[in-house]
Amino acid sequence: MFVPNIAAPKIPEGDKVDFDDIHRKRQEKDLQELQSLIEAHFIQRKKDEEELVALVNRIEKRRTERAEQHRIRAEREKERQAKLNAEKERKDQEEQKKKQDDEAKKKKALTYQYGTSTQKTDGRRGTKKQTEREKKKKILAERRKGLNIDHLNEERLKDKARELWQWLMELEAQKFDLGEKLKRQKYDVNQLLCRVQDHQSGKGRGKAKVSAGRLR
Repeated sequence: MFVPNIAAPKIPEGDKVDFDDIHRKRQEKDLQELQSLIEAHFIQRKKDEEELVALVNRIEKRRTERAEQHRIRAEREKERQAKLNAEKERKDQEEQKKKQDDEAKKKKALTYQYGTSTQKTDGRRGTKKQTEREKKKKILAERRKGLNIDHLNEERLKDKARELWQWLMELEAQKFDLGEKLKRQKYDVNQLLCRVQDHQSGKGRGKAKVSAGRLR
């Protein structure tokens, strides 16, 4: 605050005191002080307004920066989620493809095993196997039922196709399990036969040793 330095009026000695002049000078001094206060007030007010504007600008700038940061984070999160979804979809497709390949290999192995077994059995049994095959065909013909799908709409047809596919996969799995069980049974039978043969061979060697002792 700027206050002008005004000296108090001096009263000359021996002269007449002019109170009007003293009063006027005091009024002028008070007026100058008031003007100085007003000017200082407006200067401070202008400074406060400038600081307020600067504060508002900083707040707005910070708000804009935060909005931009949120937008960038949202975009990055969206990209990350998209990558995760793409990776999950890729893995699901790989798992599905692997599952289909395994099922195809299993089906091929079952078909090959069944065909080989059928050929060998046909060669050994001849007419008897042909009769058994005819019996199987007859049984399958009796078990096989018509689909009766003429009245179904598209969605029901899709459900029916999925149901039949699932049933087919279950049958293939059962067929594979039965084939593995049959191979295990054949292996066990062969092991038992080998043991029997070894046992019989051991008995034969024992009798031969006894006979040789007697001859001596």
